[in-house]
Amino acid sequence: MPVFDYAVVGAGVFGAWLARTLHRLGRRVALIDQYGPANARASSGGESRILRMGYGDREIYTQWSWRALSLYRSFYAAVDPSLLQPTGCLWLCRPEDAATQATLSTLQRNRIPHEVLTSWERFPFLSAPEGAVGIWEPDAAALLARRGVQAVVRQSVREGLTYLQARAPEALPEAGITIYACGPWLPKLFPELLAGRIRATRQEVLYFGTPPADPQWRPPHMPCWIDSTASIYGIPDIEERGFKLAFDVHGPEVDPDTQTRSVSTAFVEAARLYLAQRFPLLANAPLLQAEVCQYENTATGDYLIDRHPDNPRVWLLGGGSGHGYKHGPVIGEYLAAALEDGASIDPIFSLAVKKDYASGQRTSTI
Repeated sequence: MPVFDYAVVGAGVFGAWLARTLHRLGRRVALIDQYGPANARASSGGESRILRMGYGDREIYTQWSWRALSLYRSFYAAVDPSLLQPTGCLWLCRPEDAATQATLSTLQRNRIPHEVLTSWERFPFLSAPEGAVGIWEPDAAALLARRGVQAVVRQSVREGLTYLQARAPEALPEAGITIYACGPWLPKLFPELLAGRIRATRQEVLYFGTPPADPQWRPPHMPCWIDSTASIYGIPDIEERGFKLAFDVHGPEVDPDTQTRSVSTAFVEAARLYLAQRFPLLANAPLLQAEVCQYENTATGDYLIDRHPDNPRVWLLGGGSGHGYKHGPVIGEYLAAALEDGASIDPIFSLAVKKDYASGQRTSTI
């Protein structure tokens, strides 16, 4: 008989929430990670993430975001309320773009609170692109990523979940079903199956210093923001770390174990040019901190949630593609329902539709 009902490999946001959900259903669960929960090499290891509902016409993600917001609020209220920062989110969009219209339609259809802005008085620090409109999501938030995952694991262990630091697959415990939720390591563990279907890409993040004693760069004055006209996003100064800025453009393919974690000079220069244009008060702001992480992209941007085609006791969970963090607790519920009750998985998450990355349409969604 297996020692555990489930072994979940990977203690990032997907694995941590799945293990917690299965454990709370009364199952014997082991959560395993080789470097530790939300470690510095992991895609969940950064400081912060945006939780927003706008997703164009991809309605399932809008609905999942709204559900995840409720689950995060409930869990963090009990363990550490600072892990969710109510910031709102401002989208800078072109009104004529199909994605803008699809986002507005989806938000309205799902009764997600939002406004359309054509003036910027409430954001005096912003120099918006000419002709742009704003989509304002008042319920959006910033999530503290690394600390948040570690809180999920820590609380679950207190409640009886088994956590092991071990290397997969040679040091895994015996289990009825094993779920690999290894983010950028999935193609390394299953190269014949996933090479070309999930690609780990280098992503650089910067934190700039804000003026002294100036509260407008922190919540509630400064929201999370996404400039869809330039594929750039940012998060306000939270925990005195600085004003966060990153480009939502897929970088070069990397190995999560060995890639260099130094930010390039070219990226810093490009970020400063953008700041001077859109946030002119920060044009000469000092660079306080820099991070290098990775996305693990599928060609479509949709997650991989599927059984291994050659082993019914193995499931694959990954392809966060830069936007997976916000959906962590819902992913836990979704896959747990399939594992426990045989609930169906939407075909968009199947391995069969994960075409080779080089032949697919690169979709990046923060």
